[in-house]
Parts: sequence; C-alpha cells; structure tokens
Amino acid sequence: MASLARWCFRHRRLVLLLWIAAIAVLGGVSQAAGSDYKDAFSLPGTDSQKAIDLLQRDFPAASGDSATIVLHSKNGVAVTDPALKAPATEMLDKLAKVPHVSDVGSPYGPRGASQISSDGHTAFATIDFDEQGIDLPKDDIQQLVDTARGYDSSTLQVEATGQVVSITEQQQQSYSEFIGIAAAAIILFIAFGSLLAMTLPLITAIVALGVGSLLIILLSHVLTIAEFSPILATLIGLGVGIDYALFIVNRHRIGLRAGKSPEEAAVTAVNTSGRAVLFAGITVCIALLGMFALGVSFLYGVAISAAVAVAMTMAAAVTLLPALLGFYGMRVLSKRDRRKLADSGPEHENTGGFWWRWAKGIERRPQLFAVISAVVILIIAIPFFSLRLGSSDLGNGDSSKTTKRGYDLLADGFGPGFNGPFTIVAEIKSPQDTANLNAVVKAARATPGVASVSEPRPSPNGQAAIVSLYPTTSPQAEDTSKLLKKLRDDVVPQANPSHTGIYVGGITAIFEDFSSTLSSKLPLFIGVVVVLAFLLLVAVFRSLLVPLTASVMNLLAVGAAFGVVVAVFQWGWGSSLFSITGGPVEAFIPVILFAILFGLSMDYEVFLVSRMHEEWTARRDNRLAVSLGQAETGRVISAAGAIMTLVFASFILGDERVIKLMGLGLASAIVIDAFIIRTVLVPSLMHVFGKANWWVPAWLDRILPRISVESAEDIEELQHTPLPPDALTSAGQPVGTGGHVRQVPGQPGREEGSPRAGEPTH
Repeated sequence: MASLARWCFRHRRLVLLLWIAAIAVLGGVSQAAGSDYKDAFSLPGTDSQKAIDLLQRDFPAASGDSATIVLHSKNGVAVTDPALKAPATEMLDKLAKVPHVSDVGSPYGPRGASQISSDGHTAFATIDFDEQGIDLPKDDIQQLVDTARGYDSSTLQVEATGQVVSITEQQQQSYSEFIGIAAAAIILFIAFGSLLAMTLPLITAIVALGVGSLLIILLSHVLTIAEFSPILATLIGLGVGIDYALFIVNRHRIGLRAGKSPEEAAVTAVNTSGRAVLFAGITVCIALLGMFALGVSFLYGVAISAAVAVAMTMAAAVTLLPALLGFYGMRVLSKRDRRKLADSGPEHENTGGFWWRWAKGIERRPQLFAVISAVVILIIAIPFFSLRLGSSDLGNGDSSKTTKRGYDLLADGFGPGFNGPFTIVAEIKSPQDTANLNAVVKAARATPGVASVSEPRPSPNGQAAIVSLYPTTSPQAEDTSKLLKKLRDDVVPQANPSHTGIYVGGITAIFEDFSSTLSSKLPLFIGVVVVLAFLLLVAVFRSLLVPLTASVMNLLAVGAAFGVVVAVFQWGWGSSLFSITGGPVEAFIPVILFAILFGLSMDYEVFLVSRMHEEWTARRDNRLAVSLGQAETGRVISAAGAIMTLVFASFILGDERVIKLMGLGLASAIVIDAFIIRTVLVPSLMHVFGKANWWVPAWLDRILPRISVESAEDIEELQHTPLPPDALTSAGQPVGTGGHVRQVPGQPGREEGSPRAGEPTH
C-alpha cells in the first residue's frame, strides 16, 4: 500500500489524467450504446411460473403483459353517453395501432357490459401486449400512455394503469443526491475547518461514482440489471465513497500536524486508513455478492452493480485521493492549523477533549452502558418481528401518477380486489380436464374472499384455458395472500382430484411466490454473508471474540433498521410525512438492505477496532487500547456517520416508494450503528471482555493468512507517542512516553511484551 500511495503521489498528474480519461471513454461508449435495464426475473418451480410457461406455449396472445385504460365520467352522466363514448372509442381505435398491442378489450364491445361499473360512471378497457413488460420498448409504452391521456378532458377522465404503465413512471434521474452532497459538504467543512480539505472526499466520491455508473450502464447490455439498480448504486457509492475518503484525509491531516511532509503523510494515511478502507470495502462487496446464494437471477444484476460502485470508491480512495493530496500539499490544513504548525512546531493528535472524556466514561461503567444501549436497540427492533413481506401495489403510489389515479377509480367502481386478479390457467388435453377446470371455477366462486370468477376462456389451439378470479381485497392485503394459499392448498386440489395441470398465477401471485422463494432462502444468505465476514475479520485481527462481537452487533443494527422500516412503511407511522401509505415490505428489500447494512456496519467496525488493535499491538493494554481507539476515531466516525445518514436520508425525498424505503432503512441503520453501537455498545463490551478480545487459539493462528491493517512502522511510532495524563494502566502506572515504560533489553523503544517490527501479532 505504501508503494502504491507513493507512486500515485509522485505521478499525480498521470493518475488524475487516467481517471479523467476513464470517465471520458466510458461516457462516450455508454452514450453511444445507451442503457438496457430490465426488471426481469423467473421463479422456477412455482405455480405462477408454470402458469406463465403454459400461456407462452399454448396461449401466446394472453402470455404477454397487459394494461388497463380507465374511463370515468366527470359530469355525472354514464360513460355510455354518446358525448363520452365517441371520443373514448376513437381513442381505443388509436391504441389498437400502437406497436406490440395485440388486443384491445373495449367496454363498448359485445362482451363489454362487465367492464362498466354498476353506477355507469366508470369503465375500463383492457390492453393486451404480445410481450412481457420487461421486453417491451419503453417508447411504445409511453406512446400508449400519451395517446390515452391525450383524450382526458373536462367531461371525461382518462387514466392508464397497470404494472406495464408503471415502467414509464419509474424515476429516471434523481436530484435528491445533490441535497445529500450539499449536506455532506457542510459537515466536512465543520470537521476540517478548510474549504479545500472539504472538497477532497467529495471529488473522490463523485469521480468514483461517475466511473462506476458508466460501467453499470455498459454492464446492463450483458447482464440483467433492474431499473432501480443505478439509483441504489448511487446511494451506496456516494455514502461509502465520501466516508472512505474522509478516513484517509483525516489520517493525512494528523500526519501533517505531526510534522510529516505531504508525501510521507499521504503514504502513512493510505498505508493505515487505506488498508482499513480496502478491508471495509471488501466486506461490503462480500455482503452484496452474497445475494448470489439466493439463486434468484433478478438480484444478480443488483448485487453486481452495487458492488461495482463500492469497488470504484475503494480504487479511487487509494489511487486518486493520494494524487489529489499531492496537488493540495499543505493546504489540506486550514490556515489556522498551518500557522500553528509554523509557530509551535509539530504536535501529535490531541487525545483530549469530548471523545476522550466520553471514552473514559464508558471505561468506568462499561456494564451499565452496555445494558442501556442494548435495551434501546432491542426496543427499536421490536416492529421487525411483525415484518410482512409482499409487494406494495399501485395504490401506494403518489396521486400525481396516472397509475395511482387509475387504480383508485377501479377500486371505487369495481372493488379493491379488481386491481389484482388471480389468473387460473389450465392445461386441456381431454374433456375431463375441462370438467376439472369447471369444477375448480364452481368451487372458487363459493370460496369466501372471492368477489367474482369469469367463465373459462379457451386458447386458440384448444390446449389451454384461462380464468380470471377477483378477490374482495386489494392485491397487497394480507387476506389476499391467505386466499391465494387457500386456493392452491385446498380449493384447486379438492375440485381437481386427478391433479391435472391447473395453476393459480397472475401478477399478484407472482409477487407472493417471489416473497416465499426469498423467505425460504434468506437464512442461507444471511449465514453465508456472516460467516465470510467473520472469517475475514478473524484473519485481520487475529481474534475470535472481536469478529463474533462485530457480527452480532451488525445483526442488531440490521434488526433495528428493519424495525424502523416496518413501523413507517408497514404500520404507517408518519406515513403522511414520507408521502406513502402503509403496506407490506417488498420481498427483495430485506435481502438488499441486509447485504448493504451488514457491509456498512462492518465498515465502522473495521475503522474502530483497527485503531484499537494498533494500540493493543503497541502497548498490550486492553483498557488503554479500547479507550484510545474510541477517542481517536470517535470524531471521524461520528462525522462519517452523519454524512452517510444525510446522504441516505436525502433519497427519502425521491418519488419511488422502494427508494424511499431503502433510504430510510439505511439512514436509520447508520444512526444506530455510528452513534449507539460503535460509540457505546462495542467499546463497553470490549472493556467487559478484557484481554479475551485479542485471543485466538495457537493452532488457528498458525493456519490463518497473515493480513494486517497496520504497518510495523506505525506500531513503532505509537510506542513513542505521548499519552493523555489520565491514561493509566490497570496497575495505576502511567504508560507511554513520559511514563515508566519497561524496555526490552537490546531493543530500545520496544515495550516488554510488544512485538518486534514486522513480527506477526497475536
């Protein structure tokens, strides 16, 4: 790391030019190629997937996606009134000519009576496409929406709704990140007291994010990457990018104030904090790529795009940042710091102040602080045990969207379950199969919770038939989920004793199956991520207890974040504040949030404990190591936590419910992690555990790879660093320069019991 940092510092113009060239080249290629994001996923073995496969084989006209055009009278007359019927019919004729539209089911057709509400004020037309929404060109969907909405008037309200239409409403560009960047800039200026120093983390993060975003655009052509992936990657990359650069710049400034040259300070910063950045970033990537253990292809692209963004921030932090430090020179320090350095000479980082007093307070009553902080976190996490996975429907959207307005009109005119019908698909090979389907239809009509069931509609080749079943409850309602389970487990098997191919599918069933699939694999995913991160920390810190504590603490942070998410997005607490309505939590959210939060929580653990480990390696005093490590990282971790919280919270201002949810979940987790877990709970527990923190079995120590966050030079420097006056050993004697340090015979400067320079630590 030292060699890399020195090379980048000395060849700073070349390094900067390479990063600029990367943005220019990737930008040009991505501009020419465009993006190809797709929200595609399949659920092999589920009823909903079997229904889709059967329709694609025997009923291609019904295997594509569909949309709904809603007509509503504004002046109280019936929608069949000639004054409303004429423009509506003209509009539907135009929609039939839109590319990829295979059929238009008009309410004014021979079988359109069921498409008009009982009061006659609302009607709908069904629009069938020849492909799934993920395969349809967005321009064609937009053409359909624009054509329909063009007939909205003072007397006739025209809305377009359905999952296909919602594709055109997905957020294409978010400006909320600029609010997060502005807030981060303010905190950085307060932390550094220098306008120039403030710009370093911002420039590094933005350049890394730019390269990462362009790579994701290109990857969308070779991988299936969901539409929301770029926003998610921006959210993660911006937060960790600023934080990683902040840790390195902070260490660099400490070196400058201690009298080092800009080059030596930059090399030391990258060789210490830069190593911690790499280990922290690797744990984030491990957590993200752990989503591959779920076996759900929809999440692969999400994981890769987020990991690419994190990888670019790591690369920029250890290459671009030292180059920028070379350009900035001593101006990284404020004018006051430079003046003080010139007048008073070099000085080591002052361990006194608020964070030292706070660390000493934790040291005096570790059990009390551990209990209080743990209770607070557990209380926040209580709602997590009520988590209900599913899929919020279009009724959760904002009323500014045509999909939301259309959804509400259909719910008012035809009942809440009309927006999420189940599709019963049957394979027809004999008259008995037809009889079995009719028996299922009859039984379904008598099932509580079913509003209506359509007559079977045969496929053109006679090999399949479909039936639409409308629940009495909305798609996201828990009763709808229970109805699906009852249909599959009881109604269909009992009415179909020969167990011929009859499946319950539809968009609502797809989301339910998706939720069940992810829930069943979630324990494996969590286990893989936790074990891999645990093994990495064991190798880094040569300890069993520190990685175990880190894993438990990270799980607590994730649980508390889920508690906040459930309270707001499921229970509806403060829903008006966030412009959302309560509903289930999207099935894939826990997976993504866990991957991100576990990785980010490990970031702070690595930065905190690596500093403690340096002190432990240098002085072999656990109490002193924990207090000094906490005091010296407290300010920068709190600043980093505040920055990341504001960056994540800024995404709550966006339009998409999913992005709002992730923004709130990530922001609340960072608050809990940075200001409760790393500030109170972890130091308290490490004081309680004592020297056991740093124990590892001899046999395990022999086989573990030699990985170190700190260098031998930094350990030797620490041994000569003055300590605060009240930093006493457990025996009550001062330690460090100015105290009575027992030297190892023949090795001046090394305390008895401490390792030799370059010697592995245990």
